[in-house]
Formats: sequence, structure tokens, C-alpha cells
Amino acid sequence: MRRRTWAFALLAALLLVPQSAVRAGVHAPSAPPVPLESHFDNRGISADAHPAAADLDGKGASLPASALAAAGWTPGRALTVHGTRLTWPATAPGSPDNVLADGQRVTVSGRGDALTFLVTSTAGHTARGTGEITYADGTRARYGLAAPDWRRGSLATKAVALPHVNTPAGRRTARARVYAATVPLDPARPVTSVRLPVASGHSGLHVFALAVRANPLPWTGTWATAHSGLPAEGPWTDRTLRLVVHASTGGTRVRLRFDNTFAGTPVRIGAATVALRAESGRARETTAAGAAPGDSPRPPGPTPPVTAPPDPARPPGAAPDPAAPDAAPSSAGAAAGGVPVPVSFGGAAGVEIPAGTSAVSDPIGLTVPAGADLLVSFHLPGTVTALPTHRFASQRSYVSAPGDHTADRAGAAYASVITGWPLLAGVDVAGGPGSVVLLGDSITDGYLSTTDANRRWPDVLAARLRGQRAVPAYGVLNAGIAGNRVAADGYAGDGVSPASSGVSALARLERDVFAQPSVRTVVVFEGINDLLRGGTSDDVTDGLREIAERAGARGVRVLGATLLPCAGDRRCTPRVQERREKVNAWIRDGDAFDAVLDFDAALRDPAAPSRLLPAYDSGDRLHPSDAGYAALAGAVDLREL
Repeated sequence: MRRRTWAFALLAALLLVPQSAVRAGVHAPSAPPVPLESHFDNRGISADAHPAAADLDGKGASLPASALAAAGWTPGRALTVHGTRLTWPATAPGSPDNVLADGQRVTVSGRGDALTFLVTSTAGHTARGTGEITYADGTRARYGLAAPDWRRGSLATKAVALPHVNTPAGRRTARARVYAATVPLDPARPVTSVRLPVASGHSGLHVFALAVRANPLPWTGTWATAHSGLPAEGPWTDRTLRLVVHASTGGTRVRLRFDNTFAGTPVRIGAATVALRAESGRARETTAAGAAPGDSPRPPGPTPPVTAPPDPARPPGAAPDPAAPDAAPSSAGAAAGGVPVPVSFGGAAGVEIPAGTSAVSDPIGLTVPAGADLLVSFHLPGTVTALPTHRFASQRSYVSAPGDHTADRAGAAYASVITGWPLLAGVDVAGGPGSVVLLGDSITDGYLSTTDANRRWPDVLAARLRGQRAVPAYGVLNAGIAGNRVAADGYAGDGVSPASSGVSALARLERDVFAQPSVRTVVVFEGINDLLRGGTSDDVTDGLREIAERAGARGVRVLGATLLPCAGDRRCTPRVQERREKVNAWIRDGDAFDAVLDFDAALRDPAAPSRLLPAYDSGDRLHPSDAGYAALAGAVDLREL
């Protein structure tokens, strides 16, 4: 077992700078801190009719107010990005609306795990600077902030992209970007003020908003998914979606999280409900048979179910035979549930979600048993042609006939089946011990596991946690995306596209891992797609090292998992195998992670170590079968979580 003690020492050094210590280059305290808008000294947003009234980049170009409004980013609008509620500047076009960061002191209050900035750079490159955070107890912490360029920065990490910019000569077609950047906080201490970054020369680092990311109750994630792209959908007009999700842990209060990731326009939810799924609509829950390291039996009570043996007559991943006793029911039966409980958003029945932002519902009283299926229904009153979606759900969900059917207990209106999870990003329960996020590719996504049966390895891991008492029964959040890579984007992060392998793990780390409520640990299990697509072992290990360092700076425990054998897949050449073995040796022998999960050793064939054990192979030589997914979950020492 490896311990990254250096990470905690680094975190302590960052968070416990004495009041008297001031870094060279950071201005000594003089004027008291004031609200951010009091520092606004740049006009970055212009009306189309008066483009010369603003000059964001010092060359006359600016962000168009009309394009921002089309994205839902209107003056004074509350915007939730990376789990942080921020406010877009409440100023008219052509008025000061941002500040060029240069060590200004800003009033900020709150307690949370991160500080989020809405920023962009006009330096022609990523602008970087160092600032300070002041806590209520008088201690200060230095932080580094990076803002990608507004015209050249990555689209994969942008908060919003606009289709054109304004210039004195008129509109110019060009993608303009605004970014959300976060820095870690000590969650145990309230913040009182922030000194904006200072960089040598003209940094061009523009700050539009900042706020503390709080988790006040706290909440624990019981289910989550990672959006893999922005595919064309429908078009759907006046339809209700009913998504089936599986709760990993239970609670008595619930809230929903919707995320309009990657989109360029707002989406409106007219109404939403959540209900327990009818027992007749649930496939039998399975878990790994037998005990594994870290397991401790529950007190006397119901015996946890065991893994059903694979059906040799049915291809892996195929839908169950409708005549079988545990078969998935018809759409009407599968979409039926208990009494749907309405959810509200700031007291309103519906909500408009601006481009690139999220919406969190008000809490509702609903007892959710651990391991239960939930039906999350939401009405889309307008016409929808594209939605951020998790493409491969291994779970059937449903689309209704026209109308608001969120309150329907029966499933008769839900005649169409979909196999992804559009728009919904997470379900949280109040309290709880926190969550473990599993960051991965198609293997974590559960590709080729039995549809509707919750036999992905994250589901089996959650069932193991529920069946023991040695460690807390954490929420288990699946952040796997089929085809995902550590260091390269499969989807550019902007625009409607059939690409469904997501932005890179590095690009989505903040949104899919750190912004999850009460995250305690992240398990990183990816890299094989980088190698299969021509990446080098250094590409993978450099990316994994950065993930581990960023997690350590946030006080999040990080476990690294070795890559599975792939011989038999046509892309798995001897060179790929050599690189995979090099990556695995680095994971096993290095000190990047707090602990290592040797999934390679758990699933490989002892007689042919470059191949999956036949009993664990789905048949494509790359993805595990249901039994293989159960073996992955069984190989996790729960004490390491």
C-alpha cells in the first residue's frame, strides 16, 4: 500500500501560510477588500449596435451581449458551474464588467472545498498568476490560477463558447470562450477575502465572477453519470423523459442535478419528479459471491444476493429473454413506479438551465433505500434537438408521448425506449459518509454487461459496501465513459456531434470528480484507449500523475488501477501490450497513488497473461463479462477506500 505523504505536506504548506508571510510579488495588505464589481476596470461585453463601446482584448474586440443572452448568460444571472453558484456581472453592455487581475483584494465569504472563478485570457496564451486566500482565523494560503485564451484555449474545458465576437468593424465569426477555473480551499475554515493573482507583465487575465463552492448539509452522491458528448436527439417537442437510475446508498432526503454541459443554448425543464421504481420493473440485483478483502459481514438480517451465473445461451450484453422469470418488463411495466414526488427549483416547478451550467433541485422528503431503482422524470416543454448525454447506459429509459407525464405513476405513456441518460447528471441524498468516484472508460461504464441488471463493476462494488460493516457504505459514483482517454479528447467539448467518447479525463476531472458532493476517494482506471489509439506509455503516465497530484491538492484520496489485458483485440498489437505493461509497472511500482488496485492480476489468464481469463471475457477480448465485472469489484480491498 502506498501513501502519498508528500501530498498532505504540500496541502498543509499551501493552507497554513502565517499572516506575516507574504510572497514576493504579492502586494502587502493596504486597502481593505471590497466586492469584485468595485474593481471592474475593463469593458468586455458590447451590444451589437455599439461594438466600439467595449474592448476586452486591448485591440477593440469584445464579447457580444446578444450571443451571451442566447446562451442564457444574461446580466445578473445566477450560474452554477462546477457545483459553484456564481453571478454573471449585472452590468449593461459597454459598462465595466470584469477586472484585469493584478493583486486586488476582494471580499469573499463562505466555507467550502473550492473557490471558482469565471475567467478568460486575452494574452494570446494561457494567463497564469499567483494570489492569496485569507481565512477567518487570519491564516493565508497561496493559490495558482490559469485562464486559457479566449480565442485559442481548449474548448474541452470551457464553461461557455460564443459563435462570434464583436469588433469596431462589426461582427466576426470566431469562437469566444469563458472558463470556470477552481482552486482548492480548506473546507474546515471560512474564507473572508481573496487577493487576485499577480503575474509579471501584462497577463491579460480577466475575472468576471468568483465564489466559494459549498456543500452545506452535506450531501452524498448516490448516483451520477458523466456526459460523453452533445448528440442530436429527437427532435422532441413537449415530451417527458423517464430515466431509470440505481441508488448506491440510501437516505431520507433527495435532490437532483441536471447539467447542460457542452451546449450552446439553454434548455428548459417544465416539471420534474422522482419516484421509487415498482419492484416488477427491477432486474435482480447481483453482487460478488463470497467475501473479499475488507469485507465484514452485516449483523443478522437478510442475506445479500449472490451473482447469478452467466447464461451460456445468451450473448454477453444481450437483453434478457422476455419469457425468463427475471426478464426486464415491457416499457409500460418498466416505466411504472411509486407515487412520483414533484421537485422544485428555487421554489418554482421548472427551471431554465443556461448553456454550460447546471441546475440543482430543492431537497424533497423521500426515503430512498440503498440499492433501489429510481425513476427520474422531467418534462421538456419546448423543442429539443440536442442534449448533453451519457451515451451507453446499459439501462433502458423512456420517452413519452406528447405532454407532461411527470406525475404519471403508470408507464403507459412511455412508449419509446432510449439507452442513454440525457441531461441528468446526479442524484444526491442528505447526509451519509460521502462518495467514491470511479473515473474510467468503457470497462467502468459497464459496456457489454447485461442490460437493465446493474452488473457494472461499480454497481457490484456498491453492493459489497452495503453488505459489510468494516468501512462506511460510501456512495459509489460511476464516471466511466466508453472510449474515454486520459490525455486526449474523443469529443471536442463543443457543438452537436455523434462523438460519444467524451473529453479527456484531465479535461473533465473537475466536473466529474471534484465537483461531486462530499467526494472522499477517486479510483482512476483508464489509459487503454490512449494506447489503442496510438498514445505512448508516457502520455498515459504523465496524465495519471497529473490526476493524482490534482487530487492530492484537494485532499481527495486517489487509487490507481492497472490496465487489463487486451490480446485478441485487433488493435492490441505487441507494441500496445508492451506499453500497457510499462504503464502497469509504473502504477505498481511508483508512488503516485495512495494505493493500487491490481485489476490486471485479477482478470488475466495465468496461462496467457496477455489475455483475459476466458471465464471473465465478454467475447470481444477487451471487455469483461458479468462475471469479470464482479471479479473486478471483488478485487477491491474496501479498507483502501
